[in-house]
Amino acid sequence: MVKEGVANALRTATTRLMPVSGTPRLDAELLLAHALGIDRNDLLMRQRDLTVPPGFVALIERRLTGEPIAYITGIRDFWTISLHVTPDVLIPRPDTETLIEAAIGHFGAKTPVRILDLGTGSGALLLAALSQWPQARGVGVDISPAALAVAQGNADRLGLAPRAAFRLGDWGEGLDGLFDLILINPPYIAREVALAGDVLHEPDGALFAGKEGLDDYRRIAPMLPCLLAPGGMAAIEIGYDQRVSVSALFADQGLSVTVRRDLAGHDRCLIATPPPPV
Repeated sequence: MVKEGVANALRTATTRLMPVSGTPRLDAELLLAHALGIDRNDLLMRQRDLTVPPGFVALIERRLTGEPIAYITGIRDFWTISLHVTPDVLIPRPDTETLIEAAIGHFGAKTPVRILDLGTGSGALLLAALSQWPQARGVGVDISPAALAVAQGNADRLGLAPRAAFRLGDWGEGLDGLFDLILINPPYIAREVALAGDVLHEPDGALFAGKEGLDDYRRIAPMLPCLLAPGGMAAIEIGYDQRVSVSALFADQGLSVTVRRDLAGHDRCLIATPPPPV
C-alpha cells in the first residue's frame, strides 16, 4: 500500500508538471526525495518503505510556477561536487563543466598551483578545480556580496575553505600576481533576447551583457595578459554563436585562442594562452 502511495504520488506529480517542465518525472522524483530528506537513488531503491510527506505537494506547487528545481531544493551537482545555490547565484550547468575539462586537457599531469575564478557566483568553477587539484589554491571574485556568501558557504561545507579565498571585486580590477588557471563564466546574453524556463528566475546581472552580449568580454580581455602566468591558460565560457566575436577580443590582446565544444557539439569554451616567450 505504501509503495502504491509513492508510485501514485510520482505519477500524479509527473502529469501535473508536464506543461512546465521538459523532465517532469525527474523533477517529481527530485522533489519527493528532497521532501523526504534523502537522495534520488534512495527514493528509487526504497519506495516500498517510504511514505509521501505532506510537504511534497507544496514543492510541486512551487515548481508549477516555474521556480527552478535547484532553487527549491537548494542543491545543484556540478563536476564532482554538490553545491548549495540560492536565487542570488546562477545555477551551475553541465555545459560549464567544459571549462574544467579544457583545463585538465591543458595541464595534463601538472597542477595549476594558483587559480582565479572571475565572477565566481556559487563558487562552482573554483571549488570544482580545487577538488580536482588538491595542491592548488584559488581566489574567487564577484561583484555581489550575496553571491560571495553562497560561495564561502560552499567552500566551508566541502572542506575547501583553507585553499579558497573570496573577495568582492569587479572582474580582475585590483588583483595582484599571476595565475596558472583563470576560469571565467561571465554574463553573455544580449539584452533583447527573450528568455524562457529556469533563467527567468536567475539574477539578471549574471545573464545579460549589453546589446550584443559582449560588454563583459570587452572589459575582461585587456585584464588577462597581466594576470596569466607563463604556461597558464584562461578558460572562458561563451554562447554557442559567439566564438568569432569573442575570440577576436582576446586575440587583440596578444593571446592565442582556441575553442572547445560542449557535449552537445556547441562552441562553449575559449582557451586563451599567453604567447610563448621569444
